[in-house]
Amino acid sequence: MKRYTHHEVVAARVGRFSRLGPVDWNKASRMSDNFAQTVKQQADIVKVIGEYVRLKKTGGQNYTGLCPFHKEKTGSFSVNATHNYFYCFGCHEKGDVFTFVMKLETLSFPEAVRAVAAKCGIALPKREFSSPEEAREAGLRRQLMDIHEAATQYFEAALKSPEAARAREYLTGRGVTPETIKTFRIGYAPDDFNHMREAMKAHFGEDVLRASGLFSAKEQADGSPGAMYARFRKRITFPIANESGKTIAFTARALDSTDTDAKAGPKYMNSPETPLYTKGQVLFNLDKAKAEMRTLDFALLVEGQMDCISVAMAGVKNVLATSGTAFTEMQVRLLGRFTKNVIVNFDPDTAGATAAEKSISLLTEEGFAVRVVALDGGLDPDRFIKERGVQAYMAALRAAKRHSEYLIDRAIQQFPGRTAESKVKAMNFLLPHIRQMPNRIHRDEFANDVAQKLGIDSGTLRQELKQAAAQRVESVRTRVHEPITETERTLLKALVLPEADVARRLAAEQLAAHPEWIADLAMADLLEALAHGPVPDNPLDAATTNEARAQLAMTLEHPAEAHSAAVAAGVQDALHTLEHRRLERRQRELRNQIAEADRRGDQSMLDQFVMEKMQVDRALREHR
Repeated sequence: MKRYTHHEVVAARVGRFSRLGPVDWNKASRMSDNFAQTVKQQADIVKVIGEYVRLKKTGGQNYTGLCPFHKEKTGSFSVNATHNYFYCFGCHEKGDVFTFVMKLETLSFPEAVRAVAAKCGIALPKREFSSPEEAREAGLRRQLMDIHEAATQYFEAALKSPEAARAREYLTGRGVTPETIKTFRIGYAPDDFNHMREAMKAHFGEDVLRASGLFSAKEQADGSPGAMYARFRKRITFPIANESGKTIAFTARALDSTDTDAKAGPKYMNSPETPLYTKGQVLFNLDKAKAEMRTLDFALLVEGQMDCISVAMAGVKNVLATSGTAFTEMQVRLLGRFTKNVIVNFDPDTAGATAAEKSISLLTEEGFAVRVVALDGGLDPDRFIKERGVQAYMAALRAAKRHSEYLIDRAIQQFPGRTAESKVKAMNFLLPHIRQMPNRIHRDEFANDVAQKLGIDSGTLRQELKQAAAQRVESVRTRVHEPITETERTLLKALVLPEADVARRLAAEQLAAHPEWIADLAMADLLEALAHGPVPDNPLDAATTNEARAQLAMTLEHPAEAHSAAVAAGVQDALHTLEHRRLERRQRELRNQIAEADRRGDQSMLDQFVMEKMQVDRALREHR
């Protein structure tokens, strides 16, 4: 039997991509925005959502059921057939038919459009581009996906070569099994500057090679890029995949340290950001963990790839890693599509503890339930499992602390002692975390725990919390608005009508011209936003708070009358009421100002206020 060299194996694997043929830039395509709009207009949102949720008609064009995004016993999930959106009054999830399918099925937007089109029997259009530039961009992305797959196979083949003996020994020493190597597609980057480039150059253009991030190049004296050479050399490679499991980047661990080889470079080297890869928007192992995350309704978050792989081998399949970057808001939103429960197990060193605190802050602000694992002996997850075993690690996960307990312990460690100064420092460390908790009951529980463990009088602590709330009102208060007036409901219904509608034009023009009319209304911000800008596809997107969003959703459960003239007449009455209320409000203000000017003996201001009050009184009589 013939024995093939590593170079021959690599050439054969990479050669598979040449059979795909050259890129036809004119036929590569994206999902047309026009087609998405067509699907949205034709789709019956009640029928589509009804395949997932048992809906009951509750009047007009509104349907309700149990929310699929959070656990509840009483239905707070609403579907509005008139305006084609859903909204949950409990967890505040909202969106259109595409958003619903994206969230529930974990799909991208184009995939959701195709899925809804299939459910509604709408034929997919021929793939097309709106410009040659878009064709080139999409074609480049496809080629980048192909070259990353080719690179993954290249590194996998290299791991089996004689040169990679040390790499295999290292992985074996870390307890990485052949099955795990296959599952995570772990590979090896040979200690060669040119071979990978030559292997790829036969099947990919120079623009693709340079854009891939797989190669480096030194800038020439004239500013032009020099010859390319392999970015990763003498390193174990870990592919970073997107949600669909397609490789989009790599992390590579050096076999040698700078102590043994001055040219070894950093211990871990990551791909640079490319058109495929933005490090703050990717979670390592999400493609393999997402199903288990949904089933178990929690995720385990660790720092590095080896920690993630070791934990996965231990049987915890719903584990993710941040890929060597600080946890970001984009990653929080990505994680929130699958679960709102997270256990954080970062390294116990100073950097890891700081990263854990920042992650807790981001997660709790978005309403996640967070627990934290602090492993004994200052060990990271990988070493803990190796030294203590799988069962000990599982026990540590079960004993994970509430994030509030973890933070209080951190505060006591950083600011020990029972002096007033240390207590103040500890409280200042904790206050930002308390403020960021969206639930008032949870904030109170956190505050009581702090008071007890730090030995601070709870009344004093509550006063500090009150002052903190005054500094950042929106992050702490859960104010519930009084029911909005019928006048506000009438205007809101009109302002979500099509732009050309007479009633909407009347309401928008008058409110834009008289902002003082709505200054003291509960829905002032929302009315102003709708009056000054176009109506979003989903009207709920105009609301900036959950309270306003809930009020708008309840208002739109009973849409405006179909007869345009009747709606316009209702708007005119509402505007008349607003002006009358403004005059009455100004009349009351002038009475107080007259009394104050008289008390101070300011005759000039007194005459001015009296004159204005006479004008307001006359206007009110005429405004009956």
